[in-house]
Amino acid sequence: MAVYLRVRLTRLVVRQTTLAHLAERVLSAVGESRSELSLELVGDRRMRRLNHEYRKRDRPTDVLAFPTREAVMPRGVYPVTPMLGDVVISLPTAVRQAKKAGRSIDDELTILLVHGVLHLCGYDHERHPREAARMSRRERALLHLISPVPRMVTFRAGRETRGR
Repeated sequence: MAVYLRVRLTRLVVRQTTLAHLAERVLSAVGESRSELSLELVGDRRMRRLNHEYRKRDRPTDVLAFPTREAVMPRGVYPVTPMLGDVVISLPTAVRQAKKAGRSIDDELTILLVHGVLHLCGYDHERHPREAARMSRRERALLHLISPVPRMVTFRAGRETRGR
C-alpha cells in the first residue's frame, strides 16, 4: 500500500508522515490495503478551479474524489491498476468547517479523508437519500475504527487562522 501525498500550502504545517499513515489506516479499514492513494491538500483557489472544471460548480468545496478504477477506457476496458484514485482536500475550507462545527482541524481532515476514500470505493451520497444514509453509517463506523485521530496540522507561528 502506498499513499502519495502532496501539500500545496504555506500557512499551515502538516505532519505529512502522520497523515500518510492515517490514510493507510483508512485504506486498510475499507478493505483496500493493497491499493494506492493519491492525496493532495490544496488551497481554496485551486479547489475552486478543480470544482469548476470537473463539477461545473464555481466555488471551492471541501473534498473532491477522482476514482481511477472507474475510468472508462476505449472499448470499455478498465485499467488494471493498484491506484484507487485521488482525494483532494481544501485545507482552508476544512479549517473553517472545523471551527464552525467546534471540532479540531485534525478531526475535520480525517472526516474529509474518509469521505473522499468512500467516494473512491463507489459510495455516492448525491445519488439517493438511501445511499447518503448508507455512506454516513459507513463513515461513522470507519471513524470509530481508526480513532484516535493523531495531531497532524498546526498553524505557522505569527499567522492568523482565518482560513482563506
